Amino acid sequence: MVLYDFLNEWRQMTSNRKFPVATVGAMLACTLLLASCNEQPELPPRPETQVRAIDATFVDYGQSVTLTGEIVAHVQTNLSFRVSGQITEWVVDVGAHVVEGQVLARIDPQEQKADVEASEAAVRAAEAQVRQASAAFERQKLLMTKGSTTQELFDQAQTAARTAEGSLETAKARLGTSRDALSYTELKADAPGIVTVRNAEAGQVVQAAQTMFTVAQDGPRDAIFEVYESLLFSRPSEPMIKLALVSDPSVKTEGTVSEVSPTIDTATGTVRVKIAMKDTPDRMTLGASVTGFATSSSVKVLILPWTALSTLDGKPAVWVVQPNDKKVSLRSVKVSAYETGRVLVSEGVQPGEQVVVDGLKMLRPDQVVDVVKEQAQ
Repeated sequence: MVLYDFLNEWRQMTSNRKFPVATVGAMLACTLLLASCNEQPELPPRPETQVRAIDATFVDYGQSVTLTGEIVAHVQTNLSFRVSGQITEWVVDVGAHVVEGQVLARIDPQEQKADVEASEAAVRAAEAQVRQASAAFERQKLLMTKGSTTQELFDQAQTAARTAEGSLETAKARLGTSRDALSYTELKADAPGIVTVRNAEAGQVVQAAQTMFTVAQDGPRDAIFEVYESLLFSRPSEPMIKLALVSDPSVKTEGTVSEVSPTIDTATGTVRVKIAMKDTPDRMTLGASVTGFATSSSVKVLILPWTALSTLDGKPAVWVVQPNDKKVSLRSVKVSAYETGRVLVSEGVQPGEQVVVDGLKMLRPDQVVDVVKEQAQ
């Protein structure tokens, strides 16, 4: 239309005057360029972002936990010498079964024997003093009845006799202590069991109360597990924990939690939990590896693939599609647990809402999306 008007005006202008050919060509080219600029084609509408979403369906979920532990004795005793000295021999090694009173090791008893001999000599000397003081007292007692002595001499004799008797009791007590110290030069088992640790070596000089042997006493057995702290926040659905032998899962038993360590292992970040076994199969020997099975109490959760998880202000979040206008919004959620390939959401989403599980990388708030439905896991 613009070109048609221009040609009409051009005829009127050129009817009375003449223009150079170059000028006419330039004017015609400009006219064509302006005409092309005015007639811009309309761009096609931008397609909606396609995402995959699922309908939020909450289910009862109990987290299953499987851990590997070790069989240990219910009572484990650390044995040590009560006196210091040099070890002359040890007679049992790790793995040996011992009975109550059995000698495990000995230290050089020369010092203790000398103490016993000195105490015995002190007792003999005290006994002689008692005999002498007693005889003197008996004489003073006889003279007192005849009036041939004074009350002062009688009292002195009586005091000397009682002092000698006290000295004898002291000497006997020291002799008993010396004999006990001599008996402590032999380290003996205090109960039947299996030796699990040996620190004693011949020629080694040890101090009193330094652990030489560890004995796992016969009787009940426990299973020790290293449990991550987060697993302790939920109670098991059943009080009994099922146990099975790793080398042969058909060997099974069960037990209850008897002890939870109050501290966390700084190296592994775990807490030690002890399971008291109800029955101990013969094949579950000390040190055997066992598997423990437990299930936490069920809670209502929404199970989402890990691809659905985003973040909002540093907290977990998901994209939710509004049903009326198909716009998306980012919403904070509470994650109950993280598992391989999926997350368990307990709060933040209402049942029936559509949650985006794929295609959320390019989303922005209030963006209209094209939803492709998926089945919830």
